[in-house]
Amino acid sequence: MTLIVNEKQGPHGLLLVVTDKDILGKVFEEGKLQLDLRKEFYNGEEKNKEQIKIMCSGARDVHLTGKEVVALGVEWGLVDAERILWVKGVPHAEVAI
Repeated sequence: MTLIVNEKQGPHGLLLVVTDKDILGKVFEEGKLQLDLRKEFYNGEEKNKEQIKIMCSGARDVHLTGKEVVALGVEWGLVDAERILWVKGVPHAEVAI
């Protein structure tokens, strides 16, 4: 499992953007919904799940995109499985911690 993390300092604290590496650089569209993973917003550094779990504990907001990372978000109790947004089979969740 390879995950990419981009840390951004926002006006309300740290925002983590975590994406499955295998979907970076792709665009998913369904109706009016779009996940454009070509954007710089999603680019970052490779991290393992233990590193990401620690980073999430210090974040204010977390954006998770991809099957692997959203499953981790559910496992860690960050994401309500009923509130996941799906675009062309790709899950996306945004969490305020």
